[in-house]
Amino acid sequence: MNSRDQVLARLQLTLDRGLPIVGAGAGTGISAKFAERGGADLILIYNSGRYRMNGFGSNAGLLPIGDANAIVVEMGERDILPVVKETPVIAGVYGSDPTRVIDRFLKRLPPMGFSGIINFPSHGYIDGAFRSSLEETGFGLDKEVELIQKARTQNIFSLAYCYDLDSVDGFVSAGVDVLVAHMGLTTGGSIGASQGESKDLARCIDLTNGMISRARVINPNVLVLIHGGPLETPQDMVAVMHATGAQGFIGASTMERLPVETAIEDTVRGFKEIALRG
Repeated sequence: MNSRDQVLARLQLTLDRGLPIVGAGAGTGISAKFAERGGADLILIYNSGRYRMNGFGSNAGLLPIGDANAIVVEMGERDILPVVKETPVIAGVYGSDPTRVIDRFLKRLPPMGFSGIINFPSHGYIDGAFRSSLEETGFGLDKEVELIQKARTQNIFSLAYCYDLDSVDGFVSAGVDVLVAHMGLTTGGSIGASQGESKDLARCIDLTNGMISRARVINPNVLVLIHGGPLETPQDMVAVMHATGAQGFIGASTMERLPVETAIEDTVRGFKEIALRG
């Protein structure tokens, strides 16, 4: 486990070297193990990682098919933390969970080995009538802002997925260390969003620039990373990062699902194409 100050120092050292901060989502131990070997600055785990690497869409993490906070604890204790040597591991915490005292839950995480938290699952990804109903009945985004405030009170390093401009003020004012500009469900592969349903790179650039400008009014030192949408490759990430001044990238499907889909399919096909003798 790394303290908040240690995590921040680690990220600043990366930036001082002229390199982007890279966070890798991990739904399995082998993903985490080799993300660390690849140089990830952070490893993030949340319930969607388990669903994603079991072949289901990442949106499964937003559905009522499991206890998100229990899943992240189990993944951490049994799958991820035992194989990660030094890289800070970040827990996805569902701040709107009404069955837990979040202050108490947060206090459990550092002794397990977690070095920080991020707001996932997040209601920021939900819109329309259902979002309005959630907001009106005590399950609003304010619970996620409170999560960040509670983490800051306990001196726990925090990131916040932010989906729109209106959410920036709350998270940054709450003291989040890293604002992650979320561009929506990652495209590509067998279970990603379709290109037609995703933002294009120009829209990603506009939204990220807007979030950075708004965030830096409140806290000039807040770190801003990008995530999701059409950002499937390092080239996509560079296009948005260089056009916005974002300081790095968080990849989940990009880091583990997309590479695994292609590698396994191609490897198995290669064996199947071998002819029997005679």
